[in-house]
Amino acid sequence: MSDRDDTIELDELDRHIIYRLQHDARNTSASTIAEEMDVAASTVRNRINRLEDAGVINGYYLDVDYERTGFQLHTLIICNAEIPDREELSRAALDIEGVVAVREVMTGSENVHVEVVGRDGDDLSRIGRELDALGLDVLDEDLIRNEYVHPYEGFAPNE
Repeated sequence: MSDRDDTIELDELDRHIIYRLQHDARNTSASTIAEEMDVAASTVRNRINRLEDAGVINGYYLDVDYERTGFQLHTLIICNAEIPDREELSRAALDIEGVVAVREVMTGSENVHVEVVGRDGDDLSRIGRELDALGLDVLDEDLIRNEYVHPYEGFAPNE
């Protein structure tokens, strides 16, 4: 995997691959991208592998409707961590049952956003206590109603 400080030069094919996979990775085949870009499917597969190996593509994630599965409380917990400890605490928070995502934010406070899922208030209370025990200062909790995502337009094909 590439060091985060290394910049990867992306050509039109790389950008198109990233854009299409961001839009719908599950239903976008290498063959489809190859047809759109007039290249061989093996070229697209090789490029995807190169982008993964370089750390440009870091994963493919499932979009789950937690409420439909009985987890009524999809919540964003806003925390504060001391800057020297922020990364370590963020990674440790992923080990807490119910935590589904953690984002480090580049601010002095409210710099760790923890996305959690729970069935009830007891789940949220337990998660809050465990975050506190790690050393994260819980500042706020917000129920997530809906989340919308969209591919980054900077990777959109030039048409």
